[in-house]
Amino acid sequence: MTIDNFEPEEATIAQIHRGFESGTITSRDLVEHYHQRIDAYDQNGPELNSIIEINNAAVDRAEELDKKFSEEGEFTGPLHGIPVLVKDALETTDMPTTFGSDAFKGYMAEKDAEVIQRLREAGAIILAKTNLPDWATSWFGFSSVIGRTKNPYDLDRDPGGSSSGTGAAIAANLGAVGIGTDCGGSIRVPASFDNLVGIRMTPGLISRSGVNPLVSHQDTAGPMTRSVRETAQLLDVIVGYDEEDKLSANNELTEIDGSYLNHLKADALNGARIGVLRGSFGDENNPDAAPVNTVIDDAIVTMRNSGAVIVDPVDIPRLADYLEETMLYILQSKRDLDEFLGEIDGPVDSVDELYENGEYHELLDLFIGFAEDGPDDLKDHTEYWRRLNAQQTFQQEILNVYAEYDLDVIVYPDVQVVPPTESEIREEKYETMTFSTNTVIASQSLCCAMSVPAGFTDDGLPIGMEILGKPFDESTLLELGYAFEQATDHRRPPETTPPLSD
Repeated sequence: MTIDNFEPEEATIAQIHRGFESGTITSRDLVEHYHQRIDAYDQNGPELNSIIEINNAAVDRAEELDKKFSEEGEFTGPLHGIPVLVKDALETTDMPTTFGSDAFKGYMAEKDAEVIQRLREAGAIILAKTNLPDWATSWFGFSSVIGRTKNPYDLDRDPGGSSSGTGAAIAANLGAVGIGTDCGGSIRVPASFDNLVGIRMTPGLISRSGVNPLVSHQDTAGPMTRSVRETAQLLDVIVGYDEEDKLSANNELTEIDGSYLNHLKADALNGARIGVLRGSFGDENNPDAAPVNTVIDDAIVTMRNSGAVIVDPVDIPRLADYLEETMLYILQSKRDLDEFLGEIDGPVDSVDELYENGEYHELLDLFIGFAEDGPDDLKDHTEYWRRLNAQQTFQQEILNVYAEYDLDVIVYPDVQVVPPTESEIREEKYETMTFSTNTVIASQSLCCAMSVPAGFTDDGLPIGMEILGKPFDESTLLELGYAFEQATDHRRPPETTPPLSD
């Protein structure tokens, strides 16, 4: 479907703004177009089931922005009129926030999350809230509030979690750009499964205010987009200090060249030193892993052909041990979520209450795990403090690898296997507590990382390549991710959600 010769599917922020300036499209046109696509593909047709709530105020806000631009000839901000899809883990005052939980259906927050405030101030329109497993507690797209979200590239397969709705919806062009959250890989897993760019910032660079926690010091919101440029554009808006989140003082430790957009360099791969974490590839004899390895190996060849110096392999000593020794979800998540529930005026006050009432999706083994075994108080919990301290040791071990090999980044598959099918998840072939995702490497070492589309398997399934960065070195991720994107152009929309006919 076109709007006065404007093609909204796959349109970037820059293209949308040029459409506003030329008069070929208005923000209201765009909002209404996305509403039509949500109706056609999320609620009908393939029934992706990625959207929990559509913002009824979106059209009015679009009209306000159109009027302001018509009268003043200037954009309100860098995201003027851009419809954004937001994971329903972020509180919003103009529509309910469920956190993926049926128990919170209809809950209205008293204040917008800091990220939402920043988006609105930049001129963005919060178009809708997207599905997530209850309290962001799974790698898979099942919630108690609306059920299963489908992968638009293969409707029998999972879109990845916990930012499952944002991943599926942005891939399917149900909004312009999206926001997810990432604790152990909840942005990068769906980015990998849905052929998107997803970045995990060093914790603290983006405020956690108004966002439900899982492991609070690992948690971060972040962009999920169809291009690296749009990721940088969103970061320029949502990164920054927030006095209500003390961890956001970490912004004092990072330096960028004025704007994240200034770090998009098409030739950045030339001369870059890239380590390949070969030990984090899946077993070649596993039919679910072999196609992933093939795609990532092809991506490594592309980087070498673009001038990168490939160091293959590199090894993080005792990696499996570190991942076990630094895992805090069972120990910390119950405490953090209880604190959050105690701070908001919601219908439920504790994890125990949710668990005892059966108010969670039955497939959420992580939620069940910390509800049953998680301690209420960590003050004198020796094992907790040992694991927390081990995260710093783990980070130091990774930095030693960078130093030893003089590396800029390390790469590996986001996930060792292809997106699992619904039946594989329901039959418990794959569970959150044992799923073969590599995204926890960055999360549990408090590093930054970005997933970029690496290509497709022979069966047409998207595969993401993770680029691991040193803490506070997001600029290098953007430089190399952008250069790889320009050299490959692996982004393509899913066939299940084509342009609407006129």
